Amino acid sequence: MDAERRYYSIGEMCEAFGVTARALRFYEDEELIGPERRGTTRLYTDRDRARLTWILRGKSVGFSLNDIRELLNLYDVGDRQHTQMLATRDRCQDRIGWLRKQKQDIDATIAELEEFCGFLDTELTRKDS
Repeated sequence: MDAERRYYSIGEMCEAFGVTARALRFYEDEELIGPERRGTTRLYTDRDRARLTWILRGKSVGFSLNDIRELLNLYDVGDRQHTQMLATRDRCQDRIGWLRKQKQDIDATIAELEEFCGFLDTELTRKDS
């Protein structure tokens, strides 16, 4: 089986995913990925690549490392990732709700600032007259 397994070097992983070696070592320290070791050489597998894809996607949508870790750990439940996908969907829906609320707050703040700027412009015009 190992003879057929594809391994990727740290350089290949960095290039493929646009991350630094330091980032990969950080994810390894956080036990989010687990490359095999041959001496001091790290050898990444397709599993590490799949996990890194999830890590980077989770990071890009604002999941915490703990969220990402919990979702990754559901991969091995043994139900063909059904539990992992359900939990991820739920986490995504929660994030969407939080972002929509944040967007409403931002929109309200922008409207208030625009109103205040309008008031100041009116006052400045009045004082210039």
